Amino acid sequence: MAKIAYLERVALVGGVLLLAAGAACGLMGLHETGVAVRWVGVAALIVFAVRRPSLMVWTFLAMVAGVELGVDAPAVAAQVRLPGDLFLRLVKMIVAPLLFATMTTGIAGHSDLKSVGRVAVKALIYFEVVTTLGLLIGAVAMNLSGAGWGLAVPAEAGVAVQAAAVPQGWQEFVLHIFPENIAQAVAQDQILQVAVFALLFGVALALVSKEKRAPLMGVLEGLAAVMFRLTKIIMYLAPLAAGAAIAYTVGKMGVGTLLPLAKLVGTFYAGLAVFLLLVMLPTLWIFRIPVRRFLQAAGEPAAIGFATTTSEAALPLAMERMEEFGVPRWIVSFVIPTGYSFNLTGSSLYLSMAAVFVAQAAGIHLSVGRQIEMLLVLMVASKGVAGVPRAVLVVLLATAASIGLPSGPILLILGVDTVIDMGRTMLNVLGNCLASAVVGKREGQLSAPSF
Repeated sequence: MAKIAYLERVALVGGVLLLAAGAACGLMGLHETGVAVRWVGVAALIVFAVRRPSLMVWTFLAMVAGVELGVDAPAVAAQVRLPGDLFLRLVKMIVAPLLFATMTTGIAGHSDLKSVGRVAVKALIYFEVVTTLGLLIGAVAMNLSGAGWGLAVPAEAGVAVQAAAVPQGWQEFVLHIFPENIAQAVAQDQILQVAVFALLFGVALALVSKEKRAPLMGVLEGLAAVMFRLTKIIMYLAPLAAGAAIAYTVGKMGVGTLLPLAKLVGTFYAGLAVFLLLVMLPTLWIFRIPVRRFLQAAGEPAAIGFATTTSEAALPLAMERMEEFGVPRWIVSFVIPTGYSFNLTGSSLYLSMAAVFVAQAAGIHLSVGRQIEMLLVLMVASKGVAGVPRAVLVVLLATAASIGLPSGPILLILGVDTVIDMGRTMLNVLGNCLASAVVGKREGQLSAPSF
């Protein structure tokens, strides 16, 4: 085992060094030598990836290979649109049934609000306020950085979507939210209408007797489980789709198209820092929660989330640490799991940022009204697909279809999504830990002393 681990490290380090050496050869005018050295480096990375069955590792590898193909063989790279287009179609196919099943069962599953009383109300209000602030900060950050301008995605990249009819007045807007025909809403990618139908359906289901609700709940929970599994299957195509999309774009537009993606990563982490300073830190002070003790309690699960890019991996430890911090078990057991559906602060921050980035990459100037409409869609849609691999991609595609944005730039985002996902997951875990502490404090049951 030690020998295998050593060989993996050699393949990884050797691949990176060979790529760097190949790039240096290209700068010195040794074009053919540089190409050969870089492809040997890619082969070394493939050896490393074969031993690491990780979607993140394979996406990184596909991104590197895609860039290399786009630089070395642009004519070939310009013909690899199919994997990306197919991936987009498959993801769009699952959005409506996945959103309907998860939102309906989530609402109906929390039907007995009397048993959780004030905790449920306080938690849900807190979730909505904090995630909305995340959406606003993300949108403002991307508008200020303008990272998407200049990406110049080819017009034929991806599947174009028809712009949704934008209501002219507030009454028309409110009317537009409610579906006239749910089948028509699904066919036209009106994701907000699907979400509203799921919300109303879930509330109605929660109000009927348990005996009448149980059979339909079983069907919907089965549908949700199947859609989760189907989503996981489709996501196996993500590395191929990301690599093909980057290869196609670099082949068409040149390697300079990667600069906006680097700006996107930088903008996200800058927005994350702003969220920590302007939302989380003031929340700790306002509710008089000891900052140092909270960071000690939440730091380890947040680090696990950052390293694994999986919130679920940090869930057991987060609940254990917050109970040790002084939050009663019954509050922790309600707030943190519920927050995994309703309090994804990192995802909220990124969703609005990515949606504005897609518009900028497509050369679309979103008016304030269009951005408000986008935020309203995200406020609802982001609550519906928690726990799905690459859930942000699903929500982003649904939002793009709803407000009339092209889907091509979203595949390019997938190439750097794994880098962003580390910070996004960390913030999701921190946000849910903080939510349990805030609710415990408001209930007067937080045993941790105030500062």
